[in-house]
Amino acid sequence: MVVISGVSKAVCLSDDKAGFSMIEQMVPDIMTQVLSLLDSSSLCSLSMTCPVMRKAANDDSLWKFLYHQDFTELRACVTQFNGWKAYYAATKTSLNVNSEFFNIIMEKSHRRMARYWLKSEHVTFHESGQLYTGRTAVMERLKYLLDSEEIKFDCDIFDVQVRVEPNWAWITMFTYPWVLSEGEGPMRITNVFELHNNRWFLVHHRCWRTCQSTGG
Repeated sequence: MVVISGVSKAVCLSDDKAGFSMIEQMVPDIMTQVLSLLDSSSLCSLSMTCPVMRKAANDDSLWKFLYHQDFTELRACVTQFNGWKAYYAATKTSLNVNSEFFNIIMEKSHRRMARYWLKSEHVTFHESGQLYTGRTAVMERLKYLLDSEEIKFDCDIFDVQVRVEPNWAWITMFTYPWVLSEGEGPMRITNVFELHNNRWFLVHHRCWRTCQSTGG
């Protein structure tokens, strides 16, 4: 990582003298392969070193490779918008916001939960056959659950699937309740978010128990 960073500085200096940098003279496929060794944070840092490195680090094919590398457990087929770098950022942000949902539950914070949901009457909360619609009904139900001991499950989620569009994100996942009854499987959870003023807000939550697979 340090070596590559040092090379990028040397490339920028040599660019002023020779007119053509080492990066510019590299075969595009090789350049992409070299830069693909970096993570997203390193690429963003690299893009700020000089114009040549900014162009190289923002290459769309590079971010497409990075997306499929970092999010292999998500969806096999995606439809990106505004370029792969923007789609990578939107996916990562929506996943981070989704993780915050479980942190709020563990913290049992009414104030954070209220800020987490969109202030709108089209929000819904659906749990095991019970549907609550409208912000007032949803907030009252969440307050009851946060104050009680009914919300108890392992916050280690798995089998995550994500679909991100310009103004909304749909995330479904599984987790295990802390107490499993006989025949019960993991809990399936779906969260739907809307983007408002560059911030994601939860607008729909659904959770239900699945049946334990018997195998065979």
